[in-house]
Amino acid sequence: MKGNGPVWGRFLWDTGFYGANPWHRRGSTNRLTFPDNRVELTKIPMFHVVDTSIFDRPLLNDLCDLTTVVRTLAKSPEGARHLQHLLPTKRAMLYFTQPSTRTFLSMNNACHILGIRTSEIRDSSVSSEVKGETFEDSIRTFSSYVDLIVMRTPDPGYAARAAALMDSIPRPVPIVNAGSGKDQHPTQALLDIYTLERSFENSGGIDGKVIGMMGDLKRGRTVRSLSRLMRHYDGVRLVFIAPDGFEMEPDIKAFLAENGIPFEETGRLHDVLPELDAIYVTRIQSEHDVDAESSAVNLAPFTIGTPELGMLKKTAAVMHPLPRGPEIAVEVDQDPRAMYWRQERNGMWMRVALIAKIFDLDEEIRGLASRTG
Repeated sequence: MKGNGPVWGRFLWDTGFYGANPWHRRGSTNRLTFPDNRVELTKIPMFHVVDTSIFDRPLLNDLCDLTTVVRTLAKSPEGARHLQHLLPTKRAMLYFTQPSTRTFLSMNNACHILGIRTSEIRDSSVSSEVKGETFEDSIRTFSSYVDLIVMRTPDPGYAARAAALMDSIPRPVPIVNAGSGKDQHPTQALLDIYTLERSFENSGGIDGKVIGMMGDLKRGRTVRSLSRLMRHYDGVRLVFIAPDGFEMEPDIKAFLAENGIPFEETGRLHDVLPELDAIYVTRIQSEHDVDAESSAVNLAPFTIGTPELGMLKKTAAVMHPLPRGPEIAVEVDQDPRAMYWRQERNGMWMRVALIAKIFDLDEEIRGLASRTG
């Protein structure tokens, strides 16, 4: 169901909408009955964050609100000290076997903001996996020493495998997917939602907007994850702009069709630019090339520069998950519609909010904010 609905704070609601969701914390649950006794729901704290299917509109709204709360709280020395004393006994493993700058640094700093100590593996060749240890045994070993595992891997499905393993052992710890191959990047999608909401806070939020996605849509996990979250917003229309051979994959288009989200595809950027409220630009993902296919792409028709800015609405948002290539000219950086540097900063604060929610701290943080504000 779309629409704002009530914000239920720190709980996901297992209403059957998602089916039996395996990424919720095990253990005792509490029952809640609505005042009119229409329906009884089970509230279950968030645990694993493997893909975007666990998020609904109330939870997205709540995470966006909590993100603003933590970034405001951290601006004062007193607020920053309070945040850093929330999780001083917790430890996190950052298992990043795929190159990363922004996601790694923002996750690492998000942990430190909440007082979590971090350790890292950024190359599997320096772990016992090079001696033949299985991925599953490595993850179980990490869980013996830490309270949270954040994973980025070049192969899809690894985070889901790790979460399934955690749910089968006596001491499970949360798994957060920080990017899995060409498939999913749920925390990027969260910060993208937050950036869009802030960009449109004076024009009704994301509802009713026309959002363009341009570039390597076939292999870009950020646009895949963000597209899936659009089912929670009313009246959104998507425009996919891609070179031949790099169009959005059929599974995402089928998902959008099943959820009643209108979309169109084009290879002509200038034809659609004037109608866009936001354009989400991605680079060509050459690291996934099989036969140097990226080198054959003519990027000129798929770039944002000064001429394209003149075609965009004055209120539009230009976004990019970064790193960028030639698809956004440097001169665009000075335009007030360029949101990608804000988007980058938003990533750290959204990840603080997400980790806080995993550890069930959102009410405490809001209480701190009310006392120190």
